[in-house]
Amino acid sequence: MRVSLFIACFNDTLFPQTGKAVVRILERLGVGVDFPADQTCCGQLLANTGYGQEAVPLARRFVRVFGDAEWVVTPSGSCAAMVVEQYGRLAGLAGDQQLADEVEQLIPRVREFSSFVADELGVEDVGARFPHRVVYHPACHATRVMRVGDAPLRLLRGVQGIELVDLPEATACCGFGGTFAVKNRAVSTAMMADKLTGILASGAEVCTALDNSCLMHIGGGLARLNAGVDVLHVAEILANGGAR
Repeated sequence: MRVSLFIACFNDTLFPQTGKAVVRILERLGVGVDFPADQTCCGQLLANTGYGQEAVPLARRFVRVFGDAEWVVTPSGSCAAMVVEQYGRLAGLAGDQQLADEVEQLIPRVREFSSFVADELGVEDVGARFPHRVVYHPACHATRVMRVGDAPLRLLRGVQGIELVDLPEATACCGFGGTFAVKNRAVSTAMMADKLTGILASGAEVCTALDNSCLMHIGGGLARLNAGVDVLHVAEILANGGAR
């Protein structure tokens, strides 16, 4: 089995350690990994802000770069959801039937990382150790669009030494939402405050999620409160790269 890693531009630019963690885990499990160098942004920010036509060339590029991949795996539920949920719409917007057909063929092979490991590979113990109290934030796109279910929780429960604690109002959005946090700052901040209240009530040392965009938002709020709670992508915990 071979995987093409779609790192997502957010991770590539700001959180490269997450991609490295994904590669370590997959290779540990005997999966071959390649990194198509021509990949770039999936177009989510454009599409979600109303610039659908401008996002079409990025959809075409994605399909060209990853079209022959056996599996496309990404440590971003949000970017995976962009491909799965919106590329067909963009193809229709552009009136491009060839793109629509190529997207339809590609979608079944696009998977969020934790779901790929737990559900496709059938692995729930990746050999990690992380002796800390951890709370899991179920990011919106991974939960509602990619429907990862309890895959990340099953993987986290398989980590040696971890104490996984419950998050009050877990399924509530953290308030990031890409440009939503910029255009609707007051609402975004209020939503984040509710999320931080739940995290602090859990008594966790670390908050984890499947999207670094959410974790950047949450982490910024925790830092401003001097809460002493770290944020780490699920993949980094599973690779034991974040053990302190």
